[in-house]
Amino acid sequence: MNLDPRVPDGPLSKKWGHFKDHCKLVNPNNKRKHKILVVGTGLAGASAAATLAELGYQVQSFCIQDSPRRAHSIAAQGGINASKNYPGDGDSVWRLFHDTIKGGDYRSREANVYRLAQISSNIIDQCVAQGVPFAREYGGGLANRSFGGAQVSRTFYAQGQTGQQLLLGAYGAMMRQVAAGQIELFPRREMLDLVVIDGKARGIVVRNLLTGEFERYGGDSVLLATGGYGNVYYLSTNGKNSNVTASWRCYKRGALFANPCYTQIHPTCIPVASKYQSKLTLMSESLRNDGRVWVPMQPGDKRNANGIPEDERDYFLESRYPSFGNLVPRDVASRNAKQMIDQDKGVGATGLAVYLDFRDAIATQGPPAIQQRYGNLFEMYQRITGENPYETPMRIYPAVHYTMGGLWVDYHLMSTVPGLFVLGEANFSDHGSNRLGASALMQGLADGYFVIPYTLGDYIAQQPLEPIGLEHGAFEEVEAMARGRTMKLLEIQGEKTVLEFHRELGQLMWNGVGMSRDRATLTQTIASIQSLRREFWQNLRVPGEPNTLNKNLEFAGRVADFMEFGELMARDALAREESCGCHFREEYQTADGEAQRNDALFSTVAAWQYQGDEQEPLLHEEKLAFEAVALSQRSYK
Repeated sequence: MNLDPRVPDGPLSKKWGHFKDHCKLVNPNNKRKHKILVVGTGLAGASAAATLAELGYQVQSFCIQDSPRRAHSIAAQGGINASKNYPGDGDSVWRLFHDTIKGGDYRSREANVYRLAQISSNIIDQCVAQGVPFAREYGGGLANRSFGGAQVSRTFYAQGQTGQQLLLGAYGAMMRQVAAGQIELFPRREMLDLVVIDGKARGIVVRNLLTGEFERYGGDSVLLATGGYGNVYYLSTNGKNSNVTASWRCYKRGALFANPCYTQIHPTCIPVASKYQSKLTLMSESLRNDGRVWVPMQPGDKRNANGIPEDERDYFLESRYPSFGNLVPRDVASRNAKQMIDQDKGVGATGLAVYLDFRDAIATQGPPAIQQRYGNLFEMYQRITGENPYETPMRIYPAVHYTMGGLWVDYHLMSTVPGLFVLGEANFSDHGSNRLGASALMQGLADGYFVIPYTLGDYIAQQPLEPIGLEHGAFEEVEAMARGRTMKLLEIQGEKTVLEFHRELGQLMWNGVGMSRDRATLTQTIASIQSLRREFWQNLRVPGEPNTLNKNLEFAGRVADFMEFGELMARDALAREESCGCHFREEYQTADGEAQRNDALFSTVAAWQYQGDEQEPLLHEEKLAFEAVALSQRSYK
């Protein structure tokens, strides 16, 4: 299979403009004749649905929650990047592009990343026009703050709830089109399969989560914006509904899955408190602007944080990375925290935490200034832990947060299945092996508001898309398969619950494909997952009925897919014999413990093709070309 990224010709800075100038267009009257299915209503899905409907397309939008406002995009707290250079500190499109390429450890496609940097300023203008309440300076201008992996302040924010405010803006734009009759919204639907007819994506089969009914929907294109797969680890910062099922079904219909082992471990999460915990809570990376990360100098020191004097504190990020300090990228901060824990310098009852201390910032700036920036985050931390971060340091520890891998897409955001476009976190395209903070919101809105209107139109304008009824045999076959899988889960009637299996899988994934990996552990993890999957299909017990609301049945289907997908993640990590970004192979590190890439062999995108349930997936590679930036060992010292 030839993975053609379809990157336009010309200089890097002119590629996107060249594409827009020469792409095919759909006549405004003809747009009304085309129906587009948008799966997911987070930032990428909501912005795409709103924009396409505004252009005149018929849009059907599918939401797994009861309301689009509950999409997981609300969990992105800290901000959104844009290269406007309001502080006058030297930022530019080029610097945002370079920081993103470098932050991803040179494992992303240059053209996609440069386009993202170009579009970033337009996103801010769009959102301000929608009324998104970004923080402002005293004079009224939009405020900026710093984030990891950059030496400029380019992150726009709305206190500690930026994702929620941006989603409300996109939601409002989308619901305006719902009211106008351009969008038909279907809440509480879960996509269970993709319908491919004559080689093109032409529909989906969903399950109504309230009634249990299977429903068919057809159109001229499918846009997948279903987010990431971090819940394969069981414990993550993702909402419990976040899953891989929609992407995995598309993978089994011919869409290649790219770089699945690239999973971001976020350094500032509230530590695990109980083995019965169902998810983890993120503390925004923005806290690292004013908070200082430290551990006791001496191993095994269990004194109260405020009882440890200054000269007995190890500010390990500041001492090891003097240029960036506490604002090193997430993968670097997370690995260093793990090293402190491994040296028995962990804090708290479990020892699985480091401190994030605001003592100095409060002393120099005053509590009101800190409260204005981070008040809701401090309140959330105190409600969860019972500790007041104004008086005692926060305890934080790395946790699964974001997935850079996803379905492979070309420059047009189209997968290897024609007509199936993949947006936001569900695709692999922009972040390489490590996403910089405040870039997720940027990518989701760029894809939905500014990229897909052009690339989708270019596709539709060149395709003979004959009307296809829902009685077509392909819909019949796909629905029967989805129904059969669901009923099989109910029929097992074993002894173990879905949550028990999910916890076991999550522990295998965290131990084997977590913050660090090695050949022996990955090999064993693959075998262990296969064994657990066999037990799952023999000993799972799902209570209840299929024709009603049944959360156990929902989770069972998702965990069944996680069982298969987890193995692919481990295979991908095993095949990539280098360390890069968040993918840290213990065998491949520099003398001072940093990730050591192998550019000669692995300057590639690893894209996996489904070969059947009984066969190993087939690996394809897209060679990455770096013409604008020079490959170098990543350094933040």
